[in-house]
Amino acid sequence: MKLYLSSAAAVVVLMSGFGAAMAQDVIVVQPEQKTIVREYIKKEPLASVKLLGVELKLGSPVPDTVQLREVPNVKYRVAVINDQTVLVDPDTHQIVEVLN
Repeated sequence: MKLYLSSAAAVVVLMSGFGAAMAQDVIVVQPEQKTIVREYIKKEPLASVKLLGVELKLGSPVPDTVQLREVPNVKYRVAVINDQTVLVDPDTHQIVEVLN
């Protein structure tokens, strides 16, 4: 019985560590940054880039051929792909937010 409880406790500890590691990969774009990007796009419209076969969702890679524009006071870069505004991590070129 003692061995069973020890194994169960070990599983709980391992799983909680796994959950914490997964939570670190979540990127949260603050509402203020979204507002800044939306206002910037209104003032400085970007042409939409047409990309066939690209799924615009969190974590999707953006090809290096897509020009990313820097937005003042925002960590991420912006692009308009297939008429959707996306925020992209400049280091990984992955989508961190799709703005509607």
